[in-house]
Amino acid sequence: MDDQSNPLLGEAAVDDEHLIREAEKIAVALGRMFPGLCEVVLHDLRNPDHAIRVIENNLSGRRVGDSATELGLARIEDPEYPSVIQNYPNRFPDGRPAKSTSIGIKNAAGEYVAALCLNLDVSVLSPVTRTLANLVATDTEHPEQPVETLRDRAARELRQAVEAHAAQRAATPRSLSREEKKALVRQLQRDGYFDSRDAAQTIAGLLGMSRATVYNYARHP
Repeated sequence: MDDQSNPLLGEAAVDDEHLIREAEKIAVALGRMFPGLCEVVLHDLRNPDHAIRVIENNLSGRRVGDSATELGLARIEDPEYPSVIQNYPNRFPDGRPAKSTSIGIKNAAGEYVAALCLNLDVSVLSPVTRTLANLVATDTEHPEQPVETLRDRAARELRQAVEAHAAQRAATPRSLSREEKKALVRQLQRDGYFDSRDAAQTIAGLLGMSRATVYNYARHP
């Protein structure tokens, strides 16, 4: 007999049952989205001795009809208990570490009637975490080694040459006069800096001019 046609159930009880059945769909969908990784359990807090309504992707060995956890009992006793307890450390019965989240579900009267719990098996992820940590680790046993950056060395040397030229004239690269910039571009060309990729664009940025102007200065002494 459908709950909505059961005369023994009041309207509020029917609404609560409907709410829990909708939550069952969510529990099943979440569990099937993370097979082998995340256990999803729906507790019916109206019946704490046989609370588990759904257990999807079972990692803890519990069964439908098993009793509520301590967290579930706390919610039954206190409607003001936090509705979401997120990312707290936990353990499966066999000792595997887990990360858990518990979501309390209240009815229209503000009473907890269900709890949706997610238990992530972090032991599965630990080897991956260690592998990634080893992959990105750097060797710190050679402090005398010069610091190296993954930029074009020629670009760094070009910048240093431009800044040194300006410093000799007590100026910044952009504050050099037109003739000083022109002379600098010609000097950089003679020194072979234009052989490097994007040299003209780098010089243009340092001197505050267009790349076309840099090429014009280089071509016309």
